[in-house]
Amino acid sequence: MEQELKSSVAIIGGGPAGSFCAAQLQTLCDVTVFELKSPLYSILPTGGGRCNFAYAEYDFKELVKNYPRGEKFLYSVFSKFASADTVEFFGKIGVESYVQDDLRIFPKSNSSKAVRAKFLEYLRYTKFIKETVLRVDKTDKDFKVTTDMNCYHFDKVVISIGGHSCYDIVKMLGHSVIDPRPSLVGLRTEENFSSISGVSINNVLFTHKGISGPAVYKISSLKAREKFPYKIKFNFIGNIDLQSELNRNPHKSIKNLLSEFVPKSFAEFVLMGIPINPDEKSHRINGKTRDSILSAFQNFEITVIGAVPDSEVVTSGGVDLKEINPKTMESKIVPGVYFCGEVIDVDGFCGGFNLQNCWSTAYVAANAIAGNSL
Repeated sequence: MEQELKSSVAIIGGGPAGSFCAAQLQTLCDVTVFELKSPLYSILPTGGGRCNFAYAEYDFKELVKNYPRGEKFLYSVFSKFASADTVEFFGKIGVESYVQDDLRIFPKSNSSKAVRAKFLEYLRYTKFIKETVLRVDKTDKDFKVTTDMNCYHFDKVVISIGGHSCYDIVKMLGHSVIDPRPSLVGLRTEENFSSISGVSINNVLFTHKGISGPAVYKISSLKAREKFPYKIKFNFIGNIDLQSELNRNPHKSIKNLLSEFVPKSFAEFVLMGIPINPDEKSHRINGKTRDSILSAFQNFEITVIGAVPDSEVVTSGGVDLKEINPKTMESKIVPGVYFCGEVIDVDGFCGGFNLQNCWSTAYVAANAIAGNSL
């Protein structure tokens, strides 16, 4: 009996999504990954070099709430492959993991390099071609993939290049692209915080260019589609009873009193902006001045004028989700073309959510290509 020929699949992009898709298909199909750089290089900086590859929320209906864009689309995707499945896969390839107190999941090695090495070892049946894909064309019987060096033909194509890299290819196929904008990024501000650069309060880090840190990344994600400039406010001292604190510490300077709640350098910075002498004794602070101090710290307003260039963790935007079938990740415009990972208009907060989008969408695409046999 003649053996059935395997389907040939081109995967454009060897990052987390493309490599994960290849990992699912490599023994079922003839898989070729086009990646100009080193495969999986983009996971090396994740989790501060420790590879935060998932988040320990095992109810997919709760998990999707961590995606400012793509929440509804991911319902179907995560119902097929979510956090527990990710942990199982990495365990299968020899990556043991643990859960931090904040529910972020890391490898026990705490090494992105070690995770990448295990992953690449697992991809031993996948062919990698180090060429730049210029276009994908549908022919009468297959897909023609044109690179900067050659032309290839495949039965199916998966597009999984992150960021801005392949939107020309996508547009040539007739797809709409939501204009990509930086997300999970430091923000440039109208205010000059260079005198307190390096000071961190409540997950907000002041920098020479503006603000950064976990809280700022989340804000940048939520406001990724908003036009600059925009204003944001922070309450840095909570709802303290400042009058009681003044009464208890009458001979303490106001900057020293406030330094019990915020870094002293930040207290001085805010007080001088009111302006109030930071060395003023607490017993000399009257009601009007007290209220000014409270307002300055509880309604600390910042004007955001832009994103810090080339510092985004992910982009907001990509292939319009209306043009993709969430049950298969197949194009509704060009059958036989699939999408996964950051190339689609899905992005999440920090915490392993963007990698989970890569793993899950890649699995769904691979499962569809394999005829639901995974």
